[in-house]
Amino acid sequence: MGIRFGPAGIPLSCKGRTLKDGIEDIHALQLDAMEVQLLRPQREIPEDTTLIRELGMELDVQLSIHAPYYMDLLGDEEYLKRSLDNVIWSGRIADELGAQLLVTHVGMYHEHDPSEAMEIAVKQIRWLRDRFKKMDIKARLGIVTSGRQRVFGSLDEVLTIVKRVGNTFPVLNMANIHARERGGLRDVEDFENLLSRTYSVTGEKSFYIHFSGVEHVDGDKLMSTPIKKGDLKFDPLSEALLNHDDWDFTIISESPLLEHDAVYMKLILDRTLQRKRQKEEKLKSKDQPKNPPEKE
Repeated sequence: MGIRFGPAGIPLSCKGRTLKDGIEDIHALQLDAMEVQLLRPQREIPEDTTLIRELGMELDVQLSIHAPYYMDLLGDEEYLKRSLDNVIWSGRIADELGAQLLVTHVGMYHEHDPSEAMEIAVKQIRWLRDRFKKMDIKARLGIVTSGRQRVFGSLDEVLTIVKRVGNTFPVLNMANIHARERGGLRDVEDFENLLSRTYSVTGEKSFYIHFSGVEHVDGDKLMSTPIKKGDLKFDPLSEALLNHDDWDFTIISESPLLEHDAVYMKLILDRTLQRKRQKEEKLKSKDQPKNPPEKE
């Protein structure tokens, strides 16, 4: 099993603001993942992508890409074209950086009911998947769950897209799922069920997760918060992760504290692992037969 942690973007504590600086700082923090944020569409990254890719490989920092946050795959022709162009541009950047996953939203429902929205989303994402193949873009499309009722992307909707469109991958934003399901992720069993549902669709023992605290009301996410605030806790998720020795997880911190909460999650996981081992040792010692008394 492998579990990677990292921030969504260049660390806040990084003195330099380049991707190269960010990767070096992430490695120094003993983290091993980074989600590059492409916030400004159609703007080339003014860095040597070959150098960044090689540095990530050398320091074992796994790179992924997040396409521009505003996506409107269900909107009118003008916004749809712009969104499709932005995803393709992001895919090209992902390939240049050696990233295997490109994360994207779908967008608002607009006037469509959920079933209509699903058919349109499947059509557009399938088009993008085929376009990636024609352009020899190797990065997979990662469809992320959304945290608002007006925005396409419930867990069921994301899993349906992944089931219907080959070579796509679910991105489990736990804060968004928790908010959309009105605080539905609280116990180890809640996270276990979520992971099992995902695995039953993908058949892959690999998961990509966003995590942060969250402020929410009536099924809508209001904002991301530090993990220590809010009612979404990492401890039960850490237990669920450790129940699967042969699964791989990438955990990206979307907390306002970014790398600080990435390190915090790693510490929680280490503590959970230590408690689990201590518990196993106690059970093992109880099961061992006591030595019989020596004969005189």
